[in-house]
Amino acid sequence: MALFGKKDARDDVNSQTQPLIAHLMAARHTLIHCIAAVAVGFVAAFYFLCDPLMDFITAPIEQRGITIIYTAMSEALTTQLKVSLLAGVVLASPYIVCQLWAFIRPALYDHEIRLFRRLFFVCLMLFVAGIAFCYFCVYKLAISFFLVAGENLATPMLSIDKYVGFLFSFILPFGVVFELPVAVYMAVRMGLVDYARLRAWRKYVFFGIFVLAAVLTPPDVVSQVMLGLPMYLLYEAGVQVSRFTKNGRASS
Repeated sequence: MALFGKKDARDDVNSQTQPLIAHLMAARHTLIHCIAAVAVGFVAAFYFLCDPLMDFITAPIEQRGITIIYTAMSEALTTQLKVSLLAGVVLASPYIVCQLWAFIRPALYDHEIRLFRRLFFVCLMLFVAGIAFCYFCVYKLAISFFLVAGENLATPMLSIDKYVGFLFSFILPFGVVFELPVAVYMAVRMGLVDYARLRAWRKYVFFGIFVLAAVLTPPDVVSQVMLGLPMYLLYEAGVQVSRFTKNGRASS
């Protein structure tokens, strides 16, 4: 209690500590709910979706008459668990997004909320477009290239774990890099870059993109080019968008 009408210093400490504790408790609540949602999605995917997912994943290679094998007793099971876990995250993602949105929304202004909603759906569509583009256009072409390259050298005997790992390492970077226009747009709104700089940096960005593509993809020229070329086109799309965005406001 404060004496003689003066505020105790401990009251200030308590007033600052309570909001922090409340935020930590809210974060803990959100984390627990997200983990529980992923666990439920994982169980549902493993028991109801695992076989169709594995058929879909192995279809590009089995259509070429190649049988997938496993070289360890637990390899097939662990691979199914990995796929089911990823599928569980996808199934739980709407609930996870709602939980995260409920956690961060009180800290945002109205105009930030509107911007976040628009960008979220744009990011989601770009990510899905990147995955679809890779699987249906690039991945099958890359498989054909690899099989033809080794046709006279050895007989393909593909391990299920290594094949699934190769698939994920191949398609996920496409989903990520398809977010490049949004990254450019946000950088322009924040005043970090402008249209003139983005246009002047083209040759450096071109070189950097293909270096990044070499890091993100398996070590072959085809996959690097098939990732690097769309990345550069997406950068050009971001450059054109930047022409109409300045200092966080759309130019008139």
